[in-house]
Amino acid sequence: MTELQSALLLRRQLAELNKNPVEGFSAGLIDDNDLYRWEVLIIGPPDTLYEGGVFKAHLTFPKDYPLRPPKMKFITEIWHPNVDKNGDVCISILHEPGEDKYGYEKPEERWLPIHTVETIMISVISMLADPNGDSPANVDAALTGRGGGGKLLVIKADGNTPEELQY
Repeated sequence: MTELQSALLLRRQLAELNKNPVEGFSAGLIDDNDLYRWEVLIIGPPDTLYEGGVFKAHLTFPKDYPLRPPKMKFITEIWHPNVDKNGDVCISILHEPGEDKYGYEKPEERWLPIHTVETIMISVISMLADPNGDSPANVDAALTGRGGGGKLLVIKADGNTPEELQY
């Protein structure tokens, strides 16, 4: 896939998301002149520790998208087993296509060129609601989440002071 084809695909996906927004997130370009860097705002899923929170993240697409996956990084601080302490999201759908050298993931669980920004974001929202503690990027969050007694800092959707939740 050429860079021009990649840019056209991203432009089409952005236009589709603007025309038909998907519940749970919004997306746009960080810089109107760069189709390869997006900002997304994720609404914390209901009935989770993240409910009521608004989480900013960036998607950075490779020039050969969709043959390779984007990288996703939370800008808003978030405590989650599948988000490392730097904010990088670690889920199968964002892993390079092909065989997992550790044998943990099946090839069909990893990146496939049929994925879109919408399918990525639905997977991330699902990850927030149902963390994978068996393969954590943040071991401390995985251990805390299993035992309870932790704290989670959530930025409330109304823009007020962050709220600390006990779990």
